[in-house]
Amino acid sequence: MTRIVPVLDLSQLERGEQARSAFLADLRSAARDIGFFYLGGHGISFDEINQVLKASRQFFALPDADKQAIEMVNSPQFRGYTRAGGERTQGKADWREQLDVGFERPTLPQEPGSPAWTRLQGPNQWPSSLPDLQSRLLDWQNKVTDVGIRLLQAFALALEQDEDAFGSIYRGEPNHRMKIVRYPGRQTEANDQGVGAHKDGGFLTLLLQDENRGLQVEYDGSWVDVEPLPGTLVVNIGELLELASNGYLRATVHRVVAPPAGVDRISVPFFFSARLDATIPLLDLPAELAREATGPASDPDNPLLRDVGANVLKSRLRSHPDVAERHYADLLGKAPRAA
Repeated sequence: MTRIVPVLDLSQLERGEQARSAFLADLRSAARDIGFFYLGGHGISFDEINQVLKASRQFFALPDADKQAIEMVNSPQFRGYTRAGGERTQGKADWREQLDVGFERPTLPQEPGSPAWTRLQGPNQWPSSLPDLQSRLLDWQNKVTDVGIRLLQAFALALEQDEDAFGSIYRGEPNHRMKIVRYPGRQTEANDQGVGAHKDGGFLTLLLQDENRGLQVEYDGSWVDVEPLPGTLVVNIGELLELASNGYLRATVHRVVAPPAGVDRISVPFFFSARLDATIPLLDLPAELAREATGPASDPDNPLLRDVGANVLKSRLRSHPDVAERHYADLLGKAPRAA
């Protein structure tokens, strides 16, 4: 069987000019064609992969009371635990439980006239009954950030830009975030939505999967399985790269189908993004690439915004209405939700 989703090896960037050129050509082709690829050669060991999957399973095995003590609704930064059915995609409940984590930073002072997105910076919530989880997840976040930087630099070269073309947008205090996710098995006759069809909002998503299938990408009018491939990360581009490349690179629609009853699926997505105060530039592509850039896709119900903070906040408010009602009622015209 021919694998539709290609496998790329990041270590080719360090193997001389011929291997480097081949990798950049393959990267551009994968991003233009299906928009998803497996990434090997990233330098993260099998042991480190297994440790973060183990830590994720330990969290989801905690009593409900321990997880609900750090529910996302407590956090204006949209950090913390969400029970199955608590997040929505295209207006429908996603059947997964998850813990959202970002970089640990202090909250920003709120003054009259401060942009609403400044409320998104702040601390994470951690379960007191699992003290090792914080160091394990923040260590993983740092490792995958390094991979994301190398890969984004490669994308810049593949678009015939300076390697550091995106540096000013993500350096400093970028809004990278990650999740650990559990998809509980369920009878799927009525609804198999683990996560509904969507695009990701950042530059790149780097996903770690366990051994269970479920991720699918839309390709040529059909849904294609992105089967687990041990030792790899699954990468897809997000809307920020689509904006920056004027649609030459396109964020690809994907979804997760809930596993069957009796099977749990664990995944760890990392969303490599930009600073909240950044504005996404329009790259000056060479003529042969610019001719194929047809502009970013436009959804009237979910417009893409070049101001990163506004774009992130828009997506968060749509996905987590309970957090929006409690902490952003001034934007919704509603009374605050009771604590």
